[in-house]
Amino acid sequence: MIFEEILSIHPYSLDKDEKEKLLTGRLLKLTKLHQEKCLEYARILESIHFDADKVNSYTDLPFLPVRLFKELELKSVSKEDVVKTMTSSGTTGQTVSKIYLDRTTSSNQQKTMVKIVSEFTGSGRMPMIIIDCPSVVKNRTMFSARGAGILGFSIFGSTKIYAFDDDMKLDIEGVKKFLDKFQGQKILLFGFTFMIWQHFYKELLRLEEDGITFDLSNGILIHGGGWKKLVSEMVNPEEFHKKLKDVCGLENIHDYYGMVEQTGCIYMECECGYLHASIFSDVITRRPIDFYECDIGETGIIQVVSTIPESYPGHSLLTEDEGTILGIDNCPCGRKGKYFKINGRLKNAEIRGCSDTYADKFKS
Repeated sequence: MIFEEILSIHPYSLDKDEKEKLLTGRLLKLTKLHQEKCLEYARILESIHFDADKVNSYTDLPFLPVRLFKELELKSVSKEDVVKTMTSSGTTGQTVSKIYLDRTTSSNQQKTMVKIVSEFTGSGRMPMIIIDCPSVVKNRTMFSARGAGILGFSIFGSTKIYAFDDDMKLDIEGVKKFLDKFQGQKILLFGFTFMIWQHFYKELLRLEEDGITFDLSNGILIHGGGWKKLVSEMVNPEEFHKKLKDVCGLENIHDYYGMVEQTGCIYMECECGYLHASIFSDVITRRPIDFYECDIGETGIIQVVSTIPESYPGHSLLTEDEGTILGIDNCPCGRKGKYFKINGRLKNAEIRGCSDTYADKFKS
């Protein structure tokens, strides 16, 4: 199945068997493509004696450890066809992943984002507040994970402002004028979890003491980038939601799980508080002792697969996160597919989420 055909299907409409058939066909095709086009990937498959004829399901396909993109230049297109290079989050001194995109893969990432996010925000564009600073997206050919997230979600904004200047100081007057201008309309807000808490929530709390308040009761907040630093500060999702509602009336809040190595295929949090896999991707949990697939409800290492990557072999990756698949096709929200939760980073794994990386830099 070509990618355009997948785009024509509702993102959460296929049941387990239908989705398995779609993913197996598409991911096997991508495996063969990258085996032919990427020498390093071909050598990896050769070293494990990969035989495509023995693949019965996409869960049988080999996966690359996500850290490999920090060590090897993995791409399946010529240097001339690369239009964008994306880098993962990393604190000073850390090696970052480099992901090489051609026009097709970059375009399909954006189309997929639109299909997935629109299921939670509606199809129309909205006035948008980006809870970050403008300097993050200055270099349009070399994107950090943070900048890529901002630009990716910016397509949902009809009119956009940044909430902070480059010193991370809240633009109080700018935000007030923006909210006054679009009073009564739905407002989209996007940012990274730690930054929203540290800079946005805490500043709103301080301003409230001075009698200055913001009404964001019509807002839809999408946030991501990791919880590790907030959990260590005793802030869990329930507390995060409650405090934002208390300080500005914001109730419609969706976390998401994603990574620069598979941009576009994000996992959005539903109204019931669970992360969902769309038809464009899936999660598999694996036991660390033997990498066999976990049962439903069993915690394991998260593997992610994506139907998008054609310019680099990133279609099947083993992450450094732990998670638990809670069910398939039976979430109370009504969306089909797997729904799951992320428990955190594997012990001794590098902090890599945009939010957590920023938290490390902020505290130092």
